[in-house]
Amino acid sequence: MRSDYCAEMTLASLNQSVTVCGWIDRRRDLGGVIFVEVRDRSGVIQVVLDPDQFPAAQGLRSEFVVQITGILSKRPPESVNPKLPTGDFEIKAQGLTILNRAKTPPFSITDDQEVDEKLRLQYRYLDLRRPQLQAKIRLRHRIVQVIRGYLEANGFIEIETPILTKSTPEGARDFLVPSRVNPGEWYALPQSPQLFKQILMVAGFDRYYQVARCFRDEDLRANRQPEFTQIDLELSFVDQEDVIRLNEALIQEIFLQIKGVAIEAPFKRLSYKEAMDRYGSDKPDTRFGLELIDLSSLFQGTGFKVFASVLASGGVIKCLTIAGGDEKISNTRIKPGGDLFNLVCQFGAKGLAFIRVRGTQAEPQLETIGALKDSLTAEKIQHLLATTQAQPGDIILFGAGPRAVVNEYLGRLRLFLGAELGLIDPERNDLLWITEFPMFEFNPTENRLTAVHHPFTAPHPEDLDNLAEARALAYDVVWNGEELGGGSIRIHQREIQEKVFAALNLDMDQAREQFGFLLEAFEYGAPPHGGIAYGLDRMIMLFSHAESIREVIAFPKTQKAQDLMSGAPAGVSNRQLADLQVRSTYQPGLNQ
Repeated sequence: MRSDYCAEMTLASLNQSVTVCGWIDRRRDLGGVIFVEVRDRSGVIQVVLDPDQFPAAQGLRSEFVVQITGILSKRPPESVNPKLPTGDFEIKAQGLTILNRAKTPPFSITDDQEVDEKLRLQYRYLDLRRPQLQAKIRLRHRIVQVIRGYLEANGFIEIETPILTKSTPEGARDFLVPSRVNPGEWYALPQSPQLFKQILMVAGFDRYYQVARCFRDEDLRANRQPEFTQIDLELSFVDQEDVIRLNEALIQEIFLQIKGVAIEAPFKRLSYKEAMDRYGSDKPDTRFGLELIDLSSLFQGTGFKVFASVLASGGVIKCLTIAGGDEKISNTRIKPGGDLFNLVCQFGAKGLAFIRVRGTQAEPQLETIGALKDSLTAEKIQHLLATTQAQPGDIILFGAGPRAVVNEYLGRLRLFLGAELGLIDPERNDLLWITEFPMFEFNPTENRLTAVHHPFTAPHPEDLDNLAEARALAYDVVWNGEELGGGSIRIHQREIQEKVFAALNLDMDQAREQFGFLLEAFEYGAPPHGGIAYGLDRMIMLFSHAESIREVIAFPKTQKAQDLMSGAPAGVSNRQLADLQVRSTYQPGLNQ
């Protein structure tokens, strides 16, 4: 029905007959001539119509679907539009067919109009016509193409793994699907293809990948979706260095093809402990300094009771030195009710102590609450200034408490101030690996250890005799403070997998019931293997500078896991439930 896309016209077609199909974007009636812009997925082009020749042109409205044939011509110099790729061209219409009429849309199909997100999601098919969203979805396609091309050139095979699988207790809550033909039995939708890709390694497919749909029935946050997409890889006969090198080359290829940016490799590396100690985060933004400084030893034995009690209970004293912060950060912001006070209290702080450095470099003076300043001797003051590298005009902000809590809230404060003070270079691309994660963390709700990544991650060989404190052979790749992907070397020996299950307080009967097929597979020649998974939605969000992953998913759900366009989730008939031999116990008003 068409010869060309609207925005892909070239000089080769000049003065020739072309046919385009698309939607009316804009219409201007100048009396003796009608101008319309026709839009398709490539962009827009102007069409000139004679109303005497085409009376139907007077009834054209936005979003009418049309087919137009005409001669591609150069625009007169005075009407050239440099903002459009096709701004030098126009089509002088010789034929017009209205393929479909359209109601007035509930919002304008432009990028320059703010529209309530609920309305956009309700009319997602209209929202997706907007050029900005079209560009994001095309970018998603391009990135997946680059990844597929790289992996297939490096010997990977794309294999699909099951969507209907078995529920396991580890990890987030599963989406469950009742089985009609096996009454009382349930499938689970996969949170990842983890077990199946390991089985594929045992089966001899030593380089696997998949663009995998995954599902988690968890409480949603701004950038979480109940269904999401992973780029999933697994390799056999590799160690951690092999996996890291291959994925650095993959990331370099993506940046080069998509952004035209050459990324240097090898990437920087930080251990989990070093990242937490220096940045308060296991996905640190290293484009700026403002690192956390541990002052616990300096305040040991001083008379400031607040710090003394923290140290006595095994906590830490840390600080951030804000260059020029004496003028930029007022007391009001630090005291109760201030924005910085409220920020840190969200993450477990009880407040922020501070020291303002004034005077001169030769004779610095400290301004703070009396008890803190009075607890410091002249020698301690010199040590403090040397350790923090504070100069007159700076402010030092202190955190005190359990190490994990202090790292968390000072890390959040660091990011907030880094953005506010303009310390972050938006043109930099800092990529690094975080390694040596702990294998386990204590879950106070369940009163047991749980896996930091998942229970199939291999422990560091040096830590096999003390699994509770073991480091994992796990690695995350971080880009400008956002996790791009994470993976690990997997356990491939039954006896080690059983030790890990035992450390997780999973008895052998439970382990065999839930993971017996994996344990048995390990006894038939499982090779050493490892892999990684990238969150595709987050990757596209970062590459496109979108504010939310909903902007890069064609049909996303709300934070309440609802599809406002189709109305999902929705009730089903009693007959459908009876076929599945299940019954709903939900009663409106009682279960809320």
